[in-house]
Amino acid sequence: MRSSATTPVPVGSLRPNGRTGYGGRGERERSRRVAAAIAAGAASPRIAILGAGAAGLCMGIRLRDAGIDTFTIYEKSDGVGGTWRDNTYPDAACDVPSHLYSFSFASKRDWTRKFARQPEILEYFESLVDRFDLARHLRLGVEITEAHHDDADGTWTLRTAGPEGEPDATIVADVVVSGLGQLNRPYVPDIPGLEAFREAGGTVFHSARWDHDHDLSGERVGVVGIGASAIQFVPPVAERAAHTTLFQRSSNYVGPRKDREFTPRERWLFDHVPGLQRRYRESIYWRFEGRFSAMRRGSRLGAWMQGQFRKQLRPMVSERLSEAALLPDYPLGCKRILISDNWYPTLLRPDLDVVTDAIERIDDGAVVTVDGEHHQVDTLVFGTGFRSTEFLSPLKITGRGGRDLNEVWADGARAHLGLAVPGFPNLFMLYGPNTNLGHNSILFMIEQQVGYVLRLVEEKMLLGLRSVDVAPSAASRFDTMVQAAAERTVWAEGCHSWYKTADGRITNNWTAHTTLYRKLLSFPDPDDWILERATPR
Repeated sequence: MRSSATTPVPVGSLRPNGRTGYGGRGERERSRRVAAAIAAGAASPRIAILGAGAAGLCMGIRLRDAGIDTFTIYEKSDGVGGTWRDNTYPDAACDVPSHLYSFSFASKRDWTRKFARQPEILEYFESLVDRFDLARHLRLGVEITEAHHDDADGTWTLRTAGPEGEPDATIVADVVVSGLGQLNRPYVPDIPGLEAFREAGGTVFHSARWDHDHDLSGERVGVVGIGASAIQFVPPVAERAAHTTLFQRSSNYVGPRKDREFTPRERWLFDHVPGLQRRYRESIYWRFEGRFSAMRRGSRLGAWMQGQFRKQLRPMVSERLSEAALLPDYPLGCKRILISDNWYPTLLRPDLDVVTDAIERIDDGAVVTVDGEHHQVDTLVFGTGFRSTEFLSPLKITGRGGRDLNEVWADGARAHLGLAVPGFPNLFMLYGPNTNLGHNSILFMIEQQVGYVLRLVEEKMLLGLRSVDVAPSAASRFDTMVQAAAERTVWAEGCHSWYKTADGRITNNWTAHTTLYRKLLSFPDPDDWILERATPR
Protein backbone atom coordinates (compact mmCIF):
# COMPACT_ATOMS: atom_id res chain seq x y z
CA MET A 1 0.00 0.00 0.00
CA ARG A 2 1.39 3.37 -1.02
CA SER A 3 1.58 6.20 1.46
CA SER A 4 -0.41 9.38 0.94
CA ALA A 5 2.81 11.24 0.27
CA THR A 6 3.25 9.49 -3.03
CA THR A 7 1.35 8.97 -6.24
CA PRO A 8 1.84 6.11 -8.69
CA VAL A 9 3.50 6.72 -12.03
CA PRO A 10 1.93 5.06 -15.10
CA VAL A 11 3.70 1.83 -15.98
CA GLY A 12 4.25 3.07 -19.49
CA SER A 13 6.89 5.46 -18.16
CA LEU A 14 9.60 2.87 -18.71
CA ARG A 15 9.79 3.05 -22.47
CA PRO A 16 11.78 0.41 -24.41
CA ASN A 17 13.84 3.04 -26.23
CA GLY A 18 17.01 1.03 -26.71
CA ARG A 19 19.19 -1.54 -24.98
CA THR A 20 20.93 -0.87 -21.70
CA GLY A 21 24.26 -1.86 -23.23
CA TYR A 22 27.10 0.63 -23.43
CA GLY A 23 26.93 3.28 -26.14
CA GLY A 24 23.61 2.28 -27.74
CA ARG A 25 21.33 4.81 -29.46
CA GLY A 26 18.75 4.58 -26.68
CA GLU A 27 21.42 5.23 -24.08
CA ARG A 28 22.72 8.30 -25.90
CA GLU A 29 19.18 9.67 -26.12
CA ARG A 30 18.61 9.16 -22.39
CA SER A 31 21.94 10.82 -21.60
CA ARG A 32 20.83 13.88 -23.58
CA ARG A 33 17.57 13.94 -21.62
CA VAL A 34 19.47 13.66 -18.33
CA ALA A 35 21.84 16.48 -19.34
CA ALA A 36 18.87 18.66 -20.30
CA ALA A 37 17.15 17.92 -16.98
CA ILE A 38 20.27 18.83 -15.00
CA ALA A 39 20.66 22.03 -17.03
CA ALA A 40 17.04 22.86 -16.20
CA GLY A 41 17.80 22.51 -12.50
CA ALA A 42 16.75 18.93 -11.79
CA ALA A 43 18.47 17.44 -8.74
CA SER A 44 20.53 14.31 -9.27
CA PRO A 45 19.89 11.52 -6.75
CA ARG A 46 22.47 10.93 -4.04
CA ILE A 47 23.86 7.50 -4.86
CA ALA A 48 25.94 5.34 -2.50
CA ILE A 49 27.92 2.58 -4.20
CA LEU A 50 29.22 -0.08 -1.83
CA GLY A 51 32.57 -1.57 -2.85
CA ALA A 52 35.27 -0.45 -5.28
CA GLY A 53 35.75 -3.77 -7.04
CA ALA A 54 34.88 -4.40 -10.69
CA ALA A 55 31.14 -3.87 -10.17
CA GLY A 56 31.41 -0.69 -8.12
CA LEU A 57 33.88 0.88 -10.54
CA CYS A 58 31.72 -0.03 -13.52
CA MET A 59 28.67 1.57 -11.90
CA GLY A 60 30.59 4.75 -11.17
CA ILE A 61 31.94 4.98 -14.71
CA ARG A 62 28.53 4.52 -16.30
CA LEU A 63 26.95 7.12 -14.01
CA ARG A 64 29.61 9.68 -14.92
CA ASP A 65 29.17 8.95 -18.63
CA ALA A 66 25.44 9.55 -18.20
CA GLY A 67 26.12 12.94 -16.63
CA ILE A 68 25.15 11.88 -13.11
CA ASP A 69 27.92 13.01 -10.81
CA THR A 70 26.27 12.77 -7.39
CA PHE A 71 27.62 9.39 -6.33
CA THR A 72 30.18 8.15 -3.83
CA ILE A 73 31.95 4.79 -3.84
CA TYR A 74 32.61 3.47 -0.33
CA GLU A 75 35.41 0.92 0.01
CA LYS A 76 36.52 -0.65 3.29
CA SER A 77 40.10 -1.39 2.13
CA ASP A 78 42.79 1.11 1.21
CA GLY A 79 42.40 0.75 -2.56
CA VAL A 80 40.25 -0.39 -5.46
CA GLY A 81 40.17 -3.80 -7.12
CA GLY A 82 38.02 -5.91 -4.79
CA THR A 83 38.86 -9.59 -4.99
CA TRP A 84 41.93 -8.81 -7.08
CA ARG A 85 43.26 -6.66 -4.26
CA ASP A 86 42.52 -9.31 -1.63
CA ASN A 87 43.84 -12.41 -3.40
CA THR A 88 47.59 -12.05 -3.72
CA TYR A 89 48.54 -15.70 -3.22
CA PRO A 90 51.35 -17.14 -5.38
CA ASP A 91 50.42 -17.44 -9.07
CA ALA A 92 46.96 -15.91 -8.56
CA ALA A 93 45.44 -15.49 -12.01
CA CYS A 94 42.14 -15.29 -13.84
CA ASP A 95 40.55 -18.35 -15.48
CA VAL A 96 38.92 -16.18 -18.15
CA PRO A 97 41.18 -15.00 -21.01
CA SER A 98 42.53 -11.49 -20.49
CA HIS A 99 40.80 -9.75 -23.39
CA LEU A 100 37.38 -10.91 -22.18
CA TYR A 101 38.15 -10.12 -18.55
CA SER A 102 37.94 -6.38 -19.08
CA PHE A 103 35.10 -3.99 -19.78
CA SER A 104 33.89 -3.61 -23.35
CA PHE A 105 34.08 0.19 -22.99
CA ALA A 106 37.56 0.21 -21.42
CA SER A 107 39.72 -2.05 -23.50
CA LYS A 108 43.31 -2.88 -22.62
CA ARG A 109 45.37 -3.69 -25.69
CA ASP A 110 48.65 -4.56 -24.00
CA TRP A 111 47.77 -7.64 -21.93
CA THR A 112 50.99 -9.60 -21.50
CA ARG A 113 49.48 -13.10 -21.16
CA LYS A 114 46.51 -15.05 -22.43
CA PHE A 115 45.39 -15.46 -18.81
CA ALA A 116 46.41 -12.39 -16.85
CA ARG A 117 47.83 -12.75 -13.36
CA GLN A 118 46.70 -10.85 -10.30
CA PRO A 119 49.14 -7.89 -10.43
CA GLU A 120 48.22 -7.08 -14.03
CA ILE A 121 44.47 -7.40 -13.40
CA LEU A 122 44.71 -5.19 -10.32
CA GLU A 123 46.71 -2.66 -12.31
CA TYR A 124 43.93 -2.63 -14.93
CA PHE A 125 41.22 -1.84 -12.37
CA GLU A 126 43.40 0.76 -10.68
CA SER A 127 43.99 2.45 -14.04
CA LEU A 128 40.24 3.01 -14.43
CA VAL A 129 40.27 5.47 -11.52
CA ASP A 130 42.38 8.02 -13.40
CA ARG A 131 41.03 7.09 -16.82
CA PHE A 132 37.44 7.92 -15.78
CA ASP A 133 38.13 10.53 -13.08
CA LEU A 134 36.78 8.47 -10.18
CA ALA A 135 39.26 9.51 -7.47
CA ARG A 136 37.06 12.35 -6.21
CA HIS A 137 34.17 9.91 -5.80
CA LEU A 138 36.13 7.37 -3.74
CA ARG A 139 36.07 7.09 0.03
CA LEU A 140 38.60 4.45 1.02
CA GLY A 141 38.90 2.87 4.45
CA VAL A 142 35.17 3.26 5.06
CA GLU A 143 33.05 0.18 5.67
CA ILE A 144 29.26 0.33 5.50
CA THR A 145 27.85 -1.82 8.30
CA GLU A 146 24.12 -1.02 8.16
CA ALA A 147 21.58 0.33 5.69
CA HIS A 148 18.11 1.33 6.86
CA HIS A 149 15.23 2.50 4.64
CA ASP A 150 13.36 5.54 5.91
CA ASP A 151 9.73 4.95 5.00
CA ALA A 152 8.83 8.57 5.69
CA ASP A 153 10.98 10.17 2.99
CA GLY A 154 12.08 7.19 0.88
CA THR A 155 15.81 7.59 1.58
CA TRP A 156 18.42 5.20 2.92
CA THR A 157 20.48 5.88 6.04
CA LEU A 158 23.85 4.14 6.04
CA ARG A 159 26.03 3.61 9.08
CA THR A 160 29.79 3.41 8.57
CA ALA A 161 32.72 1.99 10.45
CA GLY A 162 35.31 4.62 9.62
CA PRO A 163 39.10 4.37 9.71
CA GLU A 164 40.60 3.27 13.00
CA GLY A 165 40.35 5.99 15.59
CA GLU A 166 37.53 7.81 13.84
CA PRO A 167 33.93 7.66 15.10
CA ASP A 168 31.17 5.90 13.21
CA ALA A 169 29.13 8.15 10.94
CA THR A 170 25.83 8.13 9.09
CA ILE A 171 25.20 8.86 5.42
CA VAL A 172 21.90 9.60 3.72
CA ALA A 173 21.40 8.39 0.14
CA ASP A 174 18.50 8.30 -2.30
CA VAL A 175 19.81 5.19 -4.05
CA VAL A 176 22.08 2.40 -2.82
CA VAL A 177 23.96 0.11 -5.22
CA SER A 178 25.83 -2.82 -3.73
CA GLY A 179 28.95 -3.91 -5.59
CA LEU A 180 30.03 -6.31 -2.84
CA GLY A 181 29.53 -9.39 -4.98
CA GLN A 182 29.74 -13.02 -3.88
CA LEU A 183 33.41 -13.64 -3.13
CA ASN A 184 34.42 -11.16 -0.44
CA ARG A 185 34.17 -13.03 2.90
CA PRO A 186 36.73 -15.84 3.32
CA TYR A 187 35.42 -19.04 4.86
CA VAL A 188 37.49 -21.00 7.40
CA PRO A 189 35.84 -24.13 8.85
CA ASP A 190 35.60 -24.47 12.61
CA ILE A 191 38.03 -27.35 13.21
CA PRO A 192 38.55 -28.46 16.82
CA GLY A 193 42.07 -27.58 17.95
CA LEU A 194 42.71 -24.91 15.30
CA GLU A 195 43.13 -22.06 17.78
CA ALA A 196 45.29 -24.19 20.04
CA PHE A 197 47.51 -24.99 17.03
CA ARG A 198 47.87 -21.28 16.34
CA GLU A 199 48.59 -20.45 19.97
CA ALA A 200 51.27 -23.15 20.09
CA GLY A 201 53.19 -21.43 17.30
CA GLY A 202 51.61 -22.94 14.21
CA THR A 203 50.91 -20.61 11.30
CA VAL A 204 47.38 -20.39 9.87
CA PHE A 205 46.02 -18.21 7.07
CA HIS A 206 43.43 -18.21 4.28
CA SER A 207 44.46 -17.94 0.64
CA ALA A 208 42.59 -14.61 0.37
CA ARG A 209 44.64 -13.26 3.29
CA TRP A 210 48.03 -14.62 2.27
CA ASP A 211 50.83 -14.11 4.80
CA HIS A 212 53.67 -12.93 2.59
CA ASP A 213 55.93 -12.39 5.60
CA HIS A 214 55.90 -16.11 6.40
CA ASP A 215 58.52 -18.19 4.60
CA LEU A 216 57.30 -21.69 3.70
CA SER A 217 60.76 -22.91 2.74
CA GLY A 218 61.58 -26.23 4.39
CA GLU A 219 58.20 -26.42 6.19
CA ARG A 220 55.58 -29.11 6.37
CA VAL A 221 52.59 -27.38 4.81
CA GLY A 222 49.00 -28.58 4.99
CA VAL A 223 46.45 -27.23 2.52
CA VAL A 224 42.79 -27.56 3.47
CA GLY A 225 40.37 -27.30 0.57
CA ILE A 226 41.34 -27.88 -3.05
CA GLY A 227 39.39 -25.45 -5.21
CA ALA A 228 40.06 -22.74 -7.76
CA SER A 229 42.58 -20.88 -5.59
CA ALA A 230 44.47 -23.96 -4.39
CA ILE A 231 44.84 -25.19 -7.96
CA GLN A 232 46.96 -22.09 -8.52
CA PHE A 233 48.92 -21.69 -5.29
CA VAL A 234 49.69 -25.35 -4.47
CA PRO A 235 52.29 -25.86 -7.25
CA PRO A 236 54.54 -22.94 -6.15
CA VAL A 237 54.00 -23.84 -2.48
CA ALA A 238 55.03 -27.45 -3.15
CA GLU A 239 58.23 -26.23 -4.78
CA ARG A 240 59.26 -24.38 -1.60
CA ALA A 241 57.95 -26.63 1.15
CA ALA A 242 59.79 -29.65 2.52
CA HIS A 243 56.53 -31.59 2.35
CA THR A 244 52.99 -30.70 1.30
CA THR A 245 49.82 -32.48 2.38
CA LEU A 246 46.56 -31.75 0.58
CA PHE A 247 43.36 -32.37 2.53
CA GLN A 248 40.62 -32.58 -0.06
CA ARG A 249 37.04 -33.64 0.38
CA SER A 250 36.74 -34.52 -3.32
CA SER A 251 38.77 -34.20 -6.50
CA ASN A 252 38.24 -31.72 -9.34
CA TYR A 253 37.99 -31.76 -13.08
CA VAL A 254 41.11 -29.84 -14.10
CA GLY A 255 41.59 -29.04 -17.77
CA PRO A 256 44.64 -27.49 -19.47
CA ARG A 257 44.96 -23.72 -19.21
CA LYS A 258 47.26 -23.40 -22.24
CA ASP A 259 48.56 -20.12 -20.88
CA ARG A 260 51.48 -18.26 -22.42
CA GLU A 261 52.79 -14.77 -22.99
CA PHE A 262 51.57 -12.89 -26.05
CA THR A 263 54.36 -12.46 -28.55
CA PRO A 264 55.60 -8.95 -29.41
CA ARG A 265 54.00 -9.36 -32.84
CA GLU A 266 50.61 -10.28 -31.36
CA ARG A 267 50.69 -7.30 -29.03
CA TRP A 268 51.64 -5.00 -31.91
CA LEU A 269 48.72 -6.31 -33.98
CA PHE A 270 46.23 -5.80 -31.14
CA ASP A 271 47.45 -2.23 -30.75
CA HIS A 272 47.58 -1.26 -34.43
CA VAL A 273 45.03 -3.29 -36.41
CA PRO A 274 41.58 -1.64 -36.12
CA GLY A 275 38.92 -4.00 -34.81
CA LEU A 276 41.27 -6.94 -34.22
CA GLN A 277 41.03 -6.85 -30.45
CA ARG A 278 37.23 -6.56 -30.57
CA ARG A 279 36.94 -9.56 -32.92
CA TYR A 280 39.33 -11.57 -30.78
CA ARG A 281 37.32 -10.71 -27.67
CA GLU A 282 34.07 -11.73 -29.36
CA SER A 283 35.57 -15.04 -30.49
CA ILE A 284 36.46 -15.85 -26.87
CA TYR A 285 32.97 -14.90 -25.70
CA TRP A 286 31.17 -17.14 -28.22
CA ARG A 287 33.57 -20.02 -27.68
CA PHE A 288 32.95 -19.87 -23.94
CA GLU A 289 29.22 -19.38 -24.41
CA GLY A 290 29.08 -22.68 -26.26
CA ARG A 291 30.35 -24.43 -23.14
CA PHE A 292 27.01 -23.95 -21.39
CA SER A 293 25.79 -27.01 -23.29
CA ALA A 294 28.03 -29.12 -21.05
CA MET A 295 26.26 -27.66 -17.99
CA ARG A 296 22.92 -29.28 -18.83
CA ARG A 297 21.80 -32.50 -17.20
CA GLY A 298 22.27 -35.43 -19.53
CA SER A 299 24.49 -33.41 -21.85
CA ARG A 300 26.22 -35.58 -24.45
CA LEU A 301 29.07 -33.09 -24.61
CA GLY A 302 29.45 -33.24 -20.83
CA ALA A 303 29.39 -37.04 -20.83
CA TRP A 304 32.04 -37.18 -23.57
CA MET A 305 34.28 -34.69 -21.75
CA GLN A 306 33.88 -36.62 -18.50
CA GLY A 307 34.89 -39.83 -20.27
CA GLN A 308 37.99 -38.14 -21.67
CA PHE A 309 39.01 -36.97 -18.21
CA ARG A 310 38.69 -40.43 -16.71
CA LYS A 311 40.49 -42.04 -19.64
CA GLN A 312 43.50 -39.74 -19.28
CA LEU A 313 43.66 -39.75 -15.48
CA ARG A 314 43.16 -43.44 -14.70
CA PRO A 315 46.75 -44.40 -15.68
CA MET A 316 47.99 -42.02 -12.94
CA VAL A 317 46.24 -43.97 -10.18
CA SER A 318 48.74 -45.71 -7.90
CA GLU A 319 49.16 -46.98 -4.38
CA ARG A 320 50.32 -43.51 -3.33
CA LEU A 321 47.81 -41.54 -5.44
CA SER A 322 44.39 -43.11 -5.05
CA GLU A 323 41.48 -43.06 -7.45
CA ALA A 324 39.56 -40.87 -5.00
CA ALA A 325 42.41 -38.34 -5.10
CA LEU A 326 42.27 -38.10 -8.89
CA LEU A 327 38.89 -39.06 -10.32
CA PRO A 328 35.81 -36.97 -9.44
CA ASP A 329 32.78 -38.99 -8.36
CA TYR A 330 30.25 -36.48 -9.68
CA PRO A 331 29.16 -35.34 -13.16
CA LEU A 332 31.43 -32.89 -14.94
CA GLY A 333 30.38 -29.31 -14.22
CA CYS A 334 28.48 -30.05 -11.01
CA LYS A 335 31.35 -28.20 -9.30
CA ARG A 336 33.44 -25.53 -10.96
CA ILE A 337 35.64 -26.87 -13.78
CA LEU A 338 39.21 -25.73 -13.12
CA ILE A 339 42.13 -25.10 -15.45
CA SER A 340 45.86 -25.49 -14.84
CA ASP A 341 48.97 -26.46 -16.75
CA ASN A 342 50.89 -27.80 -13.74
CA TRP A 343 48.35 -29.37 -11.39
CA TYR A 344 48.75 -33.04 -12.26
CA PRO A 345 52.57 -32.90 -12.42
CA THR A 346 52.43 -31.39 -8.90
CA LEU A 347 50.28 -34.29 -7.62
CA LEU A 348 52.98 -36.70 -8.82
CA ARG A 349 55.69 -35.10 -6.67
CA PRO A 350 57.21 -37.56 -4.17
CA ASP A 351 57.08 -34.91 -1.41
CA LEU A 352 53.33 -34.36 -1.73
CA ASP A 353 50.51 -36.45 -0.28
CA VAL A 354 46.79 -36.27 -1.00
CA VAL A 355 44.50 -37.14 1.92
CA THR A 356 40.83 -37.76 1.13
CA ASP A 357 39.66 -38.71 4.62
CA ALA A 358 37.77 -35.99 6.50
CA ILE A 359 39.55 -33.90 9.13
CA GLU A 360 38.48 -34.70 12.69
CA ARG A 361 40.65 -32.31 14.70
CA ILE A 362 44.06 -30.73 15.08
CA ASP A 363 46.14 -32.11 17.91
CA ASP A 364 49.75 -31.51 18.98
CA GLY A 365 50.89 -30.02 15.66
CA ALA A 366 49.13 -32.62 13.55
CA VAL A 367 45.96 -32.75 11.47
CA VAL A 368 44.08 -35.84 12.62
CA THR A 369 41.73 -37.43 10.09
CA VAL A 370 38.76 -39.69 10.82
CA ASP A 371 40.83 -42.79 10.07
CA GLY A 372 43.05 -41.93 13.06
CA GLU A 373 46.08 -40.86 11.00
CA HIS A 374 48.21 -37.95 12.30
CA HIS A 375 49.63 -35.64 9.62
CA GLN A 376 52.32 -33.36 11.04
CA VAL A 377 52.24 -29.76 9.76
CA ASP A 378 53.98 -26.49 10.56
CA THR A 379 51.64 -24.27 8.55
CA LEU A 380 48.00 -24.62 7.53
CA VAL A 381 46.74 -22.78 4.46
CA PHE A 382 42.99 -22.71 3.89
CA GLY A 383 41.80 -22.73 0.30
CA THR A 384 38.22 -23.16 1.48
CA GLY A 385 36.67 -20.37 -0.56
CA PHE A 386 34.15 -17.81 0.59
CA ARG A 387 30.80 -17.46 2.31
CA SER A 388 29.34 -17.12 -1.16
CA THR A 389 25.69 -17.93 -0.43
CA GLU A 390 25.41 -15.29 2.32
CA PHE A 391 25.80 -12.41 -0.16
CA LEU A 392 25.45 -9.06 1.64
CA SER A 393 26.17 -10.42 5.14
CA PRO A 394 27.33 -9.21 7.62
CA LEU A 395 25.87 -5.93 6.32
CA LYS A 396 22.53 -5.41 8.08
CA ILE A 397 19.86 -4.13 5.67
CA THR A 398 16.34 -3.23 6.72
CA GLY A 399 13.75 -2.23 4.13
CA ARG A 400 10.18 -1.05 4.29
CA GLY A 401 8.46 -1.73 7.57
CA GLY A 402 11.77 -2.72 9.17
CA ARG A 403 12.07 -5.95 7.16
CA ASP A 404 15.50 -7.51 7.64
CA LEU A 405 16.97 -8.73 4.35
CA ASN A 406 18.79 -11.60 6.08
CA GLU A 407 15.45 -12.81 7.41
CA VAL A 408 13.84 -12.47 3.98
CA TRP A 409 16.67 -14.65 2.68
CA ALA A 410 16.50 -17.19 5.51
CA ASP A 411 15.87 -20.05 3.06
CA GLY A 412 18.28 -18.79 0.40
CA ALA A 413 19.01 -15.51 -1.36
CA ARG A 414 16.91 -14.50 -4.35
CA ALA A 415 16.43 -11.26 -6.27
CA HIS A 416 14.64 -10.16 -9.41
CA LEU A 417 17.18 -10.43 -12.24
CA GLY A 418 19.72 -10.83 -9.42
CA LEU A 419 19.30 -7.09 -8.83
CA ALA A 420 16.40 -6.16 -6.56
CA VAL A 421 14.22 -7.50 -3.74
CA PRO A 422 10.58 -6.45 -3.18
CA GLY A 423 10.17 -4.15 -0.20
CA PHE A 424 13.68 -2.72 -0.54
CA PRO A 425 13.10 0.25 -2.87
CA ASN A 426 15.97 2.09 -4.53
CA LEU A 427 18.36 -0.71 -3.48
CA PHE A 428 20.15 -2.58 -6.26
CA MET A 429 22.70 -5.39 -6.21
CA LEU A 430 25.44 -6.12 -8.73
CA TYR A 431 26.72 -9.70 -9.02
CA GLY A 432 23.79 -10.68 -6.81
CA PRO A 433 21.91 -13.98 -6.44
CA ASN A 434 21.86 -16.22 -9.52
CA THR A 435 24.21 -14.10 -11.62
CA ASN A 436 27.48 -16.02 -11.22
CA LEU A 437 28.69 -18.01 -14.23
CA GLY A 438 30.18 -21.43 -14.69
CA HIS A 439 31.18 -20.90 -18.31
CA ASN A 440 31.85 -17.27 -19.23
CA SER A 441 33.07 -13.87 -17.96
CA ILE A 442 31.33 -12.29 -14.97
CA LEU A 443 32.31 -8.85 -16.28
CA PHE A 444 29.84 -9.40 -19.14
CA MET A 445 27.08 -9.97 -16.58
CA ILE A 446 28.12 -6.93 -14.56
CA GLU A 447 27.92 -4.70 -17.62
CA GLN A 448 24.33 -5.83 -18.29
CA GLN A 449 23.36 -5.25 -14.66
CA VAL A 450 24.98 -1.81 -14.48
CA GLY A 451 23.25 -0.73 -17.70
CA TYR A 452 19.89 -1.83 -16.31
CA VAL A 453 20.38 -0.10 -12.95
CA LEU A 454 21.52 3.04 -14.73
CA ARG A 455 18.29 3.04 -16.71
CA LEU A 456 16.23 2.86 -13.51
CA VAL A 457 18.28 5.65 -11.90
CA GLU A 458 17.80 7.84 -14.96
CA GLU A 459 14.05 7.27 -14.91
CA LYS A 460 13.95 8.04 -11.18
CA MET A 461 15.59 11.35 -11.91
CA LEU A 462 13.71 12.28 -15.09
CA LEU A 463 10.28 11.38 -13.72
CA GLY A 464 10.87 12.83 -10.27
CA LEU A 465 10.33 9.46 -8.65
CA ARG A 466 10.35 8.92 -4.93
CA SER A 467 11.01 5.21 -5.25
CA VAL A 468 11.61 2.36 -7.66
CA ASP A 469 10.63 -1.03 -6.24
CA VAL A 470 10.33 -4.39 -7.93
CA ALA A 471 6.85 -5.92 -7.96
CA PRO A 472 6.57 -9.08 -5.82
CA SER A 473 4.85 -10.90 -8.68
CA ALA A 474 7.79 -10.16 -11.02
CA ALA A 475 10.36 -11.30 -8.46
CA SER A 476 8.41 -14.49 -7.80
CA ARG A 477 8.01 -15.21 -11.51
CA PHE A 478 11.72 -14.71 -12.15
CA ASP A 479 12.74 -16.93 -9.23
CA THR A 480 10.41 -19.70 -10.42
CA MET A 481 11.93 -19.50 -13.89
CA VAL A 482 15.51 -19.58 -12.58
CA GLN A 483 14.96 -22.49 -10.20
CA ALA A 484 13.10 -24.52 -12.84
CA ALA A 485 16.03 -23.98 -15.20
CA ALA A 486 18.44 -24.86 -12.40
CA GLU A 487 16.86 -28.30 -12.08
CA ARG A 488 17.81 -28.94 -15.69
CA THR A 489 21.49 -28.21 -15.05
CA VAL A 490 24.26 -30.40 -13.76
CA TRP A 491 24.60 -28.06 -10.74
CA ALA A 492 21.47 -29.67 -9.30
CA GLU A 493 23.23 -33.03 -9.07
CA GLY A 494 24.26 -34.36 -5.67
CA CYS A 495 27.71 -32.80 -5.34
CA HIS A 496 28.57 -30.20 -2.72
CA SER A 497 29.55 -26.85 -4.21
CA TRP A 498 29.64 -23.14 -3.40
CA TYR A 499 26.93 -22.63 -6.01
CA LYS A 500 24.18 -23.69 -3.62
CA THR A 501 23.01 -23.64 -0.01
CA ALA A 502 23.27 -26.56 2.39
CA ASP A 503 19.73 -27.67 1.49
CA GLY A 504 20.54 -27.66 -2.23
CA ARG A 505 18.98 -24.42 -3.45
CA ILE A 506 21.10 -22.95 -6.26
CA THR A 507 21.55 -19.33 -5.22
CA ASN A 508 24.69 -18.29 -7.06
CA ASN A 509 24.63 -19.31 -10.72
CA TRP A 510 22.76 -17.98 -13.71
CA THR A 511 21.05 -21.05 -15.12
CA ALA A 512 20.97 -20.29 -18.85
CA HIS A 513 23.05 -18.75 -21.62
CA THR A 514 24.28 -15.22 -21.00
CA THR A 515 22.56 -14.20 -24.24
CA LEU A 516 19.22 -14.74 -22.48
CA TYR A 517 20.34 -12.63 -19.53
CA ARG A 518 21.32 -9.83 -21.89
CA LYS A 519 17.91 -10.06 -23.55
CA LEU A 520 16.06 -9.93 -20.22
CA LEU A 521 18.05 -6.84 -19.22
CA SER A 522 17.83 -5.07 -22.57
CA PHE A 523 15.31 -2.66 -21.01
CA PRO A 524 13.12 -2.70 -17.88
CA ASP A 525 9.70 -4.30 -18.29
CA PRO A 526 7.19 -1.68 -17.02
CA ASP A 527 5.03 -4.38 -15.46
CA ASP A 528 7.92 -5.50 -13.26
CA TRP A 529 8.35 -2.25 -11.37
CA ILE A 530 6.35 -0.14 -8.94
CA LEU A 531 7.19 3.51 -9.55
CA GLU A 532 6.15 6.24 -7.12
CA ARG A 533 6.49 9.98 -7.62
CA ALA A 534 6.73 12.27 -4.63
CA THR A 535 3.77 14.60 -4.28
CA PRO A 536 4.83 18.26 -4.06
CA ARG A 537 4.21 19.54 -0.57
